Amino acid sequence: MARRREKLLFLLCVLCYSLNVIAGKSYYDILQVSKGASDEQIKRAYRKLALKYHPDKNQGNEEASKRFAEINNAYEVLSDSEKRSIYDRYGEEGLKQHAASGGRGGGGMGMHFQDIFSTFFGGSSMEEEERIVRGDDVIVELDATLEDLYMGGSLKAWREKNVVKAAPGKRRCNCRNEVYHKQIGPGMFQQMTEQVCDQCPNVRYEREGYFITVDIEKGMQDGQEVLFYEDGEPIIDGESGDLRFRILTAPHDVFRREGNDLHTSVTITLVQALVGFEKTIKHLDEHLVDISSKKITNPKEVRKFKGEGMPLHMSTKKGDLYVTFEVLFPTSLTEEQKTKIQAVLG
Repeated sequence: MARRREKLLFLLCVLCYSLNVIAGKSYYDILQVSKGASDEQIKRAYRKLALKYHPDKNQGNEEASKRFAEINNAYEVLSDSEKRSIYDRYGEEGLKQHAASGGRGGGGMGMHFQDIFSTFFGGSSMEEEERIVRGDDVIVELDATLEDLYMGGSLKAWREKNVVKAAPGKRRCNCRNEVYHKQIGPGMFQQMTEQVCDQCPNVRYEREGYFITVDIEKGMQDGQEVLFYEDGEPIIDGESGDLRFRILTAPHDVFRREGNDLHTSVTITLVQALVGFEKTIKHLDEHLVDISSKKITNPKEVRKFKGEGMPLHMSTKKGDLYVTFEVLFPTSLTEEQKTKIQAVLG
């Protein structure tokens, strides 16, 4: 009977884990690392994300505060080998069961995220990262469609880079200066320094290529970057630089973007300009925006449609849509038409 209960509990945990993966981001997604990431990679990813989304740098931004809490919650689990193992097998529900049975707690049930941050950064919330020898960052400009920037989307990009591979032989590594004292006479010593190196396995660079999926978030602005940690150029005996995709707005056939606002032009006839019209335009997500008017419309007149612009990044708000009306005049009129127009308009 006990064994049967254990099996049922195991199946429940697996089911909850599957639902959690389907419903939202995993802890690995939150920290932007692979499931096989090393402890050091997880630590570096946390360091950079925690600094980026810290409330001190994003005052009044509720979405950034939410992301900061998620990042700390994810790091609390993935930085603990026992919790990480349970999470990998059973998900968040498994962590809760572990806590209920007397374990050290699951995600969000242990140390407060401010305590995690303070512990990690030595008590200073905005302390600079320690200086580490790093390879070069690689910056790639990536054109994103207005549709992807409006609704969110993803793009595939081809990436080629140097990869460090094992090579025959040994090499000097971990070189440092060591101080020693040399006797230069009776009771006389001189302080000297010499470079001391270890012997490490030799390595070489090889060129490799692969596809990277770049997620485009709703409302991203020109110049914003999507970061792939340690996917830049490697450096021997150091950590690789970062790969940065710099997002640029690609030209669009209908809309033009200015910040969070959209602009477009619509052509109407002279009759429509005088007596009014019924018209809609198809938006980037294909919903229809009613731009009808019962008033006289002047040539080049601009009308604002509130909340029909671009979404603000990490916000539920939207910019506005500005429509410029172009009036199409007839190229010629008959004498009869001129007479009638004069009679009506005086």
